[in-house]
Amino acid sequence: MAAPTGFKPFVPATETRPELTARALILGAIFGVLFGAVTVYVGLRAGLTVAASIPISVLSISILRAFGKSSIFENNIVQSTGNAGQSIASGVIFTLPALIFLGFDLEASRIFALALFGGWLGVLFMIPLRRQLIVDEHDTLIYPEGTACADVLIAGERGGSFASRVFLGLGLGGIYTLFQNDNLFALWPSQPDYQPDFGVQRLLKGSAIRADCTPEYLGVGYIIGLRVSAVMLAGGIFSWLVLMPAIYFFGSHLSTPLYPGTVLVKDMSPSDLWRTYVRPMGAGAVAAAGLITLLRTAPTIFGALAQGLRSMGNKSGAAKTRPSRIEHDLPPSVVFGGSLLLVLLMFLFLEFKPIPGAQVGALANLAAALLVVVFGFLFVTVSARIVGIVGSSASPVSGMTIATLMATAAIFLVKGWTAPAFGALAITIGGVVCIAASNAGDTSQDLKTGYLIGATPWKQQLAIMVGVIVSIFSIGATLNAMNNGLEQFQRMQKPVVFSLDQLPDGVQNEGQFKREHISLTSHSAENHAKEEVSNANQFVLLNAIGSTTLDDGKYLYNPATHEIEVQWIQGIGSEKAAAPQGRLMATVINGILSRKLPWALVLLGVAIVIVVEMLGIRSLTFAVGAYLSIATTLAIFVGGVMRWMVDRAMAKGRSAEEITLESEVSPGSLYASGLIAAGGIVGLIGVVVKLYEAATERSIWRFSEHNPLHHDWVSVLMFALLAFSLYYFARKPLES
Repeated sequence: MAAPTGFKPFVPATETRPELTARALILGAIFGVLFGAVTVYVGLRAGLTVAASIPISVLSISILRAFGKSSIFENNIVQSTGNAGQSIASGVIFTLPALIFLGFDLEASRIFALALFGGWLGVLFMIPLRRQLIVDEHDTLIYPEGTACADVLIAGERGGSFASRVFLGLGLGGIYTLFQNDNLFALWPSQPDYQPDFGVQRLLKGSAIRADCTPEYLGVGYIIGLRVSAVMLAGGIFSWLVLMPAIYFFGSHLSTPLYPGTVLVKDMSPSDLWRTYVRPMGAGAVAAAGLITLLRTAPTIFGALAQGLRSMGNKSGAAKTRPSRIEHDLPPSVVFGGSLLLVLLMFLFLEFKPIPGAQVGALANLAAALLVVVFGFLFVTVSARIVGIVGSSASPVSGMTIATLMATAAIFLVKGWTAPAFGALAITIGGVVCIAASNAGDTSQDLKTGYLIGATPWKQQLAIMVGVIVSIFSIGATLNAMNNGLEQFQRMQKPVVFSLDQLPDGVQNEGQFKREHISLTSHSAENHAKEEVSNANQFVLLNAIGSTTLDDGKYLYNPATHEIEVQWIQGIGSEKAAAPQGRLMATVINGILSRKLPWALVLLGVAIVIVVEMLGIRSLTFAVGAYLSIATTLAIFVGGVMRWMVDRAMAKGRSAEEITLESEVSPGSLYASGLIAAGGIVGLIGVVVKLYEAATERSIWRFSEHNPLHHDWVSVLMFALLAFSLYYFARKPLES
């Protein structure tokens, strides 16, 4: 719906309608909390995020209509406020999980502060860019998601309704997840698993074929399409069906552990092989692919920056007349005053809430705060322009963050700040920049939507800032809930003898373990029984970072036996919440500062990416697939296949002019959005249930694992039925 020069908005500038109303802000805030939490949940698990503005617009039209007549401007305020949650969550999950991988805890206050600083910087820096990018370059910068969202709002204003399809996906997906999720009723297995082991030579031993049969993965696969999901699955097949059985084949005869592993290869399960060998290789692949993406987009980035600076320099002193309604931004005093306030708050935060072990002087903290602003403005300008061309989903935000981290880490290296704590400080700086760039991209999409329908810019900008404040509460809570709710305490296959008086390099004593009760899971995939430990506070907590003796992570040491007996596997970074972008950021930081990486595996990942690029395939998608569990990529691929089947079916019997393949406002994409929301919301309920059980030592009622439906084939059948529902409702036209 790109307009020609001489463009007129849907609502003229001379007409006013209800816009920044209390009900619009409240509903938008609710959606911000909801979609912020869902984005964290899905993004940590799938390594992907999907735009929330269209589903929010669709739901807003129906909900506000139910409470009486609503205006198109109110619905736009709802989607602008709610979409802030999704954009902030994207920036948070791309960076802050790296703190866990560097051995630090996720503090709620730190998440809150960094998300607030980055979110508001993204909005404030976008305000002076709006006229140049959205108005003056209206015909050049399309902003695909913003334009599609305007189409939905205009159709809703004319009487169209699409919400029933979203609610249908939400309902069916929610019921499915209640019975599929391990933390809820668990009527059938959540993840069917087959581990090949053929013949005397034990062919494909060490591999696994598994699928995490969740509605959110099905919906994500449908939205990203067959091409992207197939490339992701190709990366998973390479890791799980080629690399892992090769490691087992060559390493199973070794009598000593193969670095960086600490147990014999022949004693490792597929999950152990993935965690020990594939994950470092995948991190190297993702890092290399991210750098290649950054280099590929460097001309675009520099061009966007140069053009932005030229446009700002060419602004003439216009007459100080009151702007029309559709040209009225928040005043420059808010932009400059807000930016200075954020610099001050960032400085105070670094000064009085430093990373433990990374205390630096006031001058260095001020320099760090200014560094955030400089990098923030640079990449906000770049991000806002790039998303106008390629859309938010294809914006290289991770590449910009890598550039920030590399520059920051290089400064730290020159200063001699190479302790792990300074890596966490670098992540703090990079995290704020990443969140700012992510929010600026989505803010520009929202402002494009507002420009097309004739909304008032300053009201939209204010609504987005409200959305930032509200959503960061749910984002931080969800991040910590997933890390705690998906954690596992696993008994070591072979206890490691240790002396607390002579800890090896890279292992730190963090004092007495504070919990009294934990549940130990078996190392064997076949054994689901749990061992309850009621005196867990006898253990001493050890943290390994860059050690040649232990894999990175946390361990429980028994002073009575002088052995490490339990590995504490954090929820974030586990197979169920792999957080590939966070692992990438930690790898970049570790590679520059500590230089303690399994370089053979990292460089193997780099070499694989180079080969994939030479084959003409965009390597970042393949690298993310190689890093994630095949359980994730296989389920996403099923959604991609459904998209391909729907496109083929919709194209049958039509001429080239009549063929209209799936768009962002099609029946299938709306139903898929409902599935994603259902999987995220009900999945989060499951995480909360698990936390409740751990806190109260009570268990909710679940179906027994011996019930007649608890078989892998039932799980496959139910997932196939859910996939068929997606195929069916994607082909069923929407009601006018």
